Amino acid sequence: MGADRLDEVLDATYDCLTRYGVRRTTMDDIASTMGVSRSAVYQYVRSKDDAFRQLAARLHDRALARARLAAAQDAPYAVRIRGVLAAKFDLVLDLSGPSPHTAGLLDQKARLFGEIRTAFTRNLRCLLVGLFAEAGTAAGTEPGRAADIAIALVTGLESVHGGRELLAPATGALLTGLLATAPPATDHSLAVEPCQ
Repeated sequence: MGADRLDEVLDATYDCLTRYGVRRTTMDDIASTMGVSRSAVYQYVRSKDDAFRQLAARLHDRALARARLAAAQDAPYAVRIRGVLAAKFDLVLDLSGPSPHTAGLLDQKARLFGEIRTAFTRNLRCLLVGLFAEAGTAAGTEPGRAADIAIALVTGLESVHGGRELLAPATGALLTGLLATAPPATDHSLAVEPCQ
């Protein structure tokens, strides 16, 4: 029951975020949106900042779960890598679409959300490094470098109008250049970061 109630608090927090933004939202707004007293909200979150941190964590955790699912599927490496990158891109689209206020949850420099965003990006990079290491990369490109390039591509597309339509052809072209054309030689000396 507690988890369901916390989800209601976070749903109300998201609703308030889209209407008022982080700064203007109050605990009274969250409580009013839920139709409960402010003290009832405090049973699940310590403060407005805590509510927004938990909301940001939930959204990033869901996107990371989609990325992990894409990485683990039984499909060619290019499809799996595209799935990981799409999870990152979809998170940004979800947060930048409904309101200008929601994009604040994506800011790596934001006091409340920066560490959540940084951990999310680090975990995505870890997934990609593993996939590139398994698939093999083009000569001269280490898996970590390939992962960084792929993340940079998606980050660039996130700010372009029509980026959704460009995602598939852009990642296709990028992966054509990054992935090895021959099956990778087994190189156990390659240090690949384990994903958590």
